[in-house]
Amino acid sequence: METRRQKHLVLILAREFASNLATPTAIADDHGTVVFYNEAAEAVVGTPFAETADLSLDEWSQRFNPRAESGPVPPEELAGHVALQERRAVHERYRVTSMDGVERDVAVTAFPLFAQGDEFVGIVVIFWRE
Repeated sequence: METRRQKHLVLILAREFASNLATPTAIADDHGTVVFYNEAAEAVVGTPFAETADLSLDEWSQRFNPRAESGPVPPEELAGHVALQERRAVHERYRVTSMDGVERDVAVTAFPLFAQGDEFVGIVVIFWRE
């Protein structure tokens, strides 16, 4: 029988905060599993959060085919991945293809979430159209 990890209080509070934002926001845990994205993000992703179980941050990000001026962006260079692996804030601009097939220029800010001291618990990714 598979046991589910209990979510850290910081992730629960981040989810509550994100659920009240009109800005598309996603939250991933310390393993890079997307544990929530808000209704504004659902409109871009094209799928309600309830229908995406255990989606990794990389899988979630790649749905948008993110590109820089120089071409496709490797997963390890995406803002969310950098925040997750290097535990630092990052801001990038990409051209993405939304689920509706429309190309858009977006700005993405991702930052790590820490509990007490240096206890890393996950990341927040916020994005908006430019």
